Amino acid sequence: MRYLHTMVRVTDLNASLEFYNMLGLKETRRKENEKGRFTLVFLSADEDNGPELELTWNWDPESYSGGRNFGHLAYRVDDIYDLCQRLMDSGVTINRPPRDGHMAFVRSPDGISVELLQQGDNLASAEPWASMTNTGEW
Repeated sequence: MRYLHTMVRVTDLNASLEFYNMLGLKETRRKENEKGRFTLVFLSADEDNGPELELTWNWDPESYSGGRNFGHLAYRVDDIYDLCQRLMDSGVTINRPPRDGHMAFVRSPDGISVELLQQGDNLASAEPWASMTNTGEW
């Protein structure tokens, strides 16, 4: 058995692609299904055909709630402080800041909880992260 992908439904494909691209994910393939009226976009964090994130965009408007009820996506990152700063500078709320130099949580435009984990050892405690409080749900 091999883990293939995680699917999340999105309401704004372009906003979602912009968000996941900021995280470092790249589009690997796309499928448009006119009969079913949906688009699938597959994203990957690496080039060795590892597990993918499947964004499902239904062409007819739907309302999705409780993105956290499925859990969260998790990605290992090279520099958690740098990534969180870039996300924050782009208007993304850091719901759980990386106070410990190891873990942070953000949410996608559709409310999907995304955990960011520092690769290797924790980074040394640093501001503004060390004193930043949690914001909203994560």
